[in-house]
Order: sequence, then C-alpha cells, then structure tokens
Amino acid sequence: MYLMPSGTGWIEVVTGCMFSGKTEELIRRLRRAQYAKQRVVVFKPMLDTRYSETHVVSHDDTQMESIVVQDPPDMVALSREFDVVGVDEAQFFDDALVEACEEMANLGKRVIVAGLDQDYRGRPFENMARLLAVAEYITKNLAICMVCGNPADRSQRIVKREARFLLGATDAYEARCRRCFVPEKPGDVQEALPLKK
Repeated sequence: MYLMPSGTGWIEVVTGCMFSGKTEELIRRLRRAQYAKQRVVVFKPMLDTRYSETHVVSHDDTQMESIVVQDPPDMVALSREFDVVGVDEAQFFDDALVEACEEMANLGKRVIVAGLDQDYRGRPFENMARLLAVAEYITKNLAICMVCGNPADRSQRIVKREARFLLGATDAYEARCRRCFVPEKPGDVQEALPLKK
C-alpha cells in the first residue's frame, strides 16, 4: 500500500513498452481525479499526431482532451490553475521536461507522466531515466509478447527505419519479451529466437 503525500506535490511515472497500457492508465488516473472534483489538465507533445491533434488517445481509443505543447516550460505556466497535471508520450520531449515536472510538483501539484522507457533498440530515453530517478511513484506496465506470449517490456520496430523517433502503432511496432527482442534488426520480424519445446 502506498503512503499518499499530504500538503505537497509529487511525480508519478507510468512507463513500459508499446501496447502496455500507459496512456490508458494515465487517463484512468486523471479521470479519478476529476471525479474527486480536482482540477485536471493533460499535455501532449506537438509531435504526437497519430490518433488526434487535440486529444490524448490510447490504442484502445480511450481519449481525453489535451493541450498540445512543444516546450516543457510552457506546461508550468499553463498548469497554474490546476491541481493535477498529466503528460503523455513524455519520451518525445527534451530534458527540459524533467525540470518542468519538478517545478510543478514543487508548486504542490500531482504530476502524472506516461511514456516509453526504452527506444526501439532497447536504450533508455534519457529524460525518462531522469524522471524515474526523481519520481515518488513508478509503475512499469508490461505488454504481451506478440511472438511467444510472454510478458513483454520492449518495443520491436517492424519497419526498416532507423530514426530514433517514428510515430506508429501496430503498423510499425510489436511488443516483445527479452528473448524475442531483436534490437539490431529493425524491420526483420522473422529474427526472433525459435520457441523452446
């Protein structure tokens, strides 16, 4: 059981691989805060235009209206009148996100951040690693490996593109477990290890 803070702000991070339910969990927590009559705002990066330009949307089409921002310091100014701040797709922001989240928490806000912890090669996103270090609460969601059905914590890119950031869903990524993940071969989906009998 968590000891919940009182009289202070804090940071919660929801992380994991693609298709692990990060955005769905972010929306669930924000909706519960709304039910409790708390003032809630959610931000998303300008880069994330996959499902909507104005809403945070999960892969199962759960959605919530959001404010699109490019620079994390803008979140601090735009969140002044709110009690709870959500941030989706945090990996798309630069390192200024960490300072912005710290500042909002220091102002007494509950800050809930959702984002990938690793890129398609299994390397940590630097801003997420720093957020995990300063957060009071961390939730790591697992998906289901699309090759063998084991718990998955990695995002396998299944198209041959090597840019670190590539918007996509099932058209570009699969959730993979440690054994089936092939980081050095983006797009080679047949390269997973064979199942052991």
